[in-house]
Amino acid sequence: MSLPGFWDEPERAQKVVQQKKLCFQVVDPIDRLHQLVEDGHVLIDLGADDPKAVESDLKAGRAILEEGLHGLEFQLMLGGPHDMSNAIVTLQPGAGGVDASDFAEMMLRMYVKWANKKDYEVLEMDYQKAEEAGIKNVTIIIKGPYAYGRMKAEQGVHRLVRISPFDGNARRQTSFASVEVVPEIEDDLTIEIRKEDLRVDTYRASGAGGQHVNKTDSAIRLTHLTTGIVVSCQTERSQHKNRDSAMKALRSKLYQLELSKREEELAKFYGDRGSISWGNQIRSYVLQPYQMCKDLRTLVETSDVAGVLDGNLDPFIEGYLKKRKSEAKA
Repeated sequence: MSLPGFWDEPERAQKVVQQKKLCFQVVDPIDRLHQLVEDGHVLIDLGADDPKAVESDLKAGRAILEEGLHGLEFQLMLGGPHDMSNAIVTLQPGAGGVDASDFAEMMLRMYVKWANKKDYEVLEMDYQKAEEAGIKNVTIIIKGPYAYGRMKAEQGVHRLVRISPFDGNARRQTSFASVEVVPEIEDDLTIEIRKEDLRVDTYRASGAGGQHVNKTDSAIRLTHLTTGIVVSCQTERSQHKNRDSAMKALRSKLYQLELSKREEELAKFYGDRGSISWGNQIRSYVLQPYQMCKDLRTLVETSDVAGVLDGNLDPFIEGYLKKRKSEAKA
C-alpha cells in the first residue's frame, strides 16, 4: 500500500485494503491480548512486596483478557468459506398485509442499526415501497469484514406480534417477513450465465430523484429463467453500473444454489422454505401482551425487544454460530 501508484487502480486498491482489514481482524486482537499478558507479568513483579497495590489493576486486566478471549472464540466460529465476505440481504414481507410490510421496514432499520454498530457500510441496491406503509421488497449490501459470517444467522422467516397501528380496533396482529442472506461473490468467480437463460428488463428508478435517476430507464431487473431468481438494482445513475451490480448479485445467488446442491446449505431456503407465514419462523418478536424476543432454533431469548429492534442482535448471532459449530463437531 505504500508503493507509489498504489491508488492508480482504485478497484484493485480497494481489494487490497479489504484484505488488510481482514488480516487485522485476526492479528490485532491476538496482539492486544499478548500485550495484556505481558503487562500482567510486569504488574505481578511490581506487586511482589505489596500485592494490594496492584490488585485492582490485575482484576481490571483479567476482565479485559476474558472479554478478548471470548471475542477470539467467537472469531473461530466464522470459519466458513465465504464468512469473510460482504452480505447481500433481501427483505420481503409475508402474511400479515400492511403490518407485514411495516415489519419488513422495521427489520431493515434493525439491520442498518446493527451494521452501524459494527462500523459496516450499508448500500441500498433496490428499494420498493409498499402502497400503504412499509416496503414491498428491499435488497441491501452490508460491507465489512465477516459481514456474511454474522448475517447468515438471520436467514429465514421472522414473526412479529403486536397491537396493529393500522387497525382502528387496536387488535393484536401477527405478521411475517423473510430474510435472505447470500455472500457477495467476487467477479472472478466462474459461474456461467447463458444469455438465453437471462431476461433483462429496464425501468425508471424510484426514489429521491436527481439528474437522470428518475428521467431515464436506468434501473435494471435481471430474471434468471432457469432458477427463477430475480435481482434488481436502481442505485446508480448509469444503467451500465446498475447492470454490473445486478449481475454480481445474481452470480452470488447462483453460486449459493450451486453450493446447496453439494452441501444442502441453502436448500431449505430456496426449496423447502414454504410460505412466509405461521410454522416457518426462526424467531418471534412479541410486543403484546408481553415483551419477548426468542430464537426458535437456539432458544436464545430476551425481554428487551426494543433493544433487539435497535440492532442488538449479537446474542442471537452468537447462539446460532455456537449451535452450528456444535452440530458440526457431532
